[in-house]
Amino acid sequence: MKFTHLATDGMARLGTLETPHGIVRTPAFMPVGTQAAMKGVHWHEVRDAGADIVLSNTYHLMLRPGAERIARLGGLHAFMGWSGPILTDSGGFQVMSLSELRKVDESGVTFRSHIDGATVVLSPERAIEIQRLLGSDIAMQLDECVALPAERAEIERAMRLSLRWAERCKRAFEPDLPSGRALFAIVQGGDDVALRRESARALVAMDFQGYAIGGLAVGEPQATMLAMIEEVAPLLPDDRPRYLMGVGTPDDLLKSVARGVDMFDCVLPTRNGRHGLAYTRRGPVNLKNARHAEDPRPLDPESPCRIAREVPRAYLHHLIRANETLGAMYLSVVNIAYFQTLMQGIRAAIAESRFADHAAEVTAAWAQGDVPPL
Repeated sequence: MKFTHLATDGMARLGTLETPHGIVRTPAFMPVGTQAAMKGVHWHEVRDAGADIVLSNTYHLMLRPGAERIARLGGLHAFMGWSGPILTDSGGFQVMSLSELRKVDESGVTFRSHIDGATVVLSPERAIEIQRLLGSDIAMQLDECVALPAERAEIERAMRLSLRWAERCKRAFEPDLPSGRALFAIVQGGDDVALRRESARALVAMDFQGYAIGGLAVGEPQATMLAMIEEVAPLLPDDRPRYLMGVGTPDDLLKSVARGVDMFDCVLPTRNGRHGLAYTRRGPVNLKNARHAEDPRPLDPESPCRIAREVPRAYLHHLIRANETLGAMYLSVVNIAYFQTLMQGIRAAIAESRFADHAAEVTAAWAQGDVPPL
């Protein structure tokens, strides 16, 4: 993997990330295909929207259909029909959030599957083995994520355990380095500045191909998240990509890019689309609202997305209120396209050294709100 730094505007960075399955333009937003599928959206729609890379999840795929089965079927790219780069999360967050019965110790995590209750053991070495079988371009270390707020002692325990697991993941991953695949470390430390700094410095000393900032957007205010980014980003190498995990809203993306983040992922575009919320350049639009019932206009006549540009709001409102699957599909495509358009605008603005002005223009358009009905 090769990360090329092309331009800087303030702390905002423009670059490219070369992987075995193609180039990722950064800053990049990764749509989430947790179980090797984008809910209600075909992969060609994701590609047409402008996405270079997508995310799938180790936890879900190891439970069903199984990493070994996917490997026998040609790997994750062939299995899911996506030819571009794939990043796989290590599964640590899902173990913590989905499994009520779990035990964490030095060896790894033992938990009960949320599917059938079977006992599963996930060690750092097994997390790397699963991601190798999947064949993802970017693998993540196994870590322990603590929901905030939390006691400092608990945050420190999880951070130090994650550091030890990072060392084990790196040793297990070493044979994959000639393949061009990459392993990213995950900075932990909750909302504690000293712990975040310690985690970042220790991981940089281990020399990973990229660095993620984890354990944020887990209940803390946005101001806390941004403060942690401001502390961590300057400690990470300039020549390695920086990935903020599980984030976030369009506003989160703008403010995090301004603080030096290169990569993002979040389920919001498809999750909110399934619940009737569309993201537009004038801010979010709730299609459940009765004000759209007789509105023949599209969501945004200037959008590069055909659905946003052509499909009447009244029809989208009807689909959502009638609980038709097509409504969720349409709005998921609209939202994925909006997030990619947002990132394309950010990249262009950094290249032109006008990122701050661009961010202010985008924010001002959101503040104006949706255009009222005719």
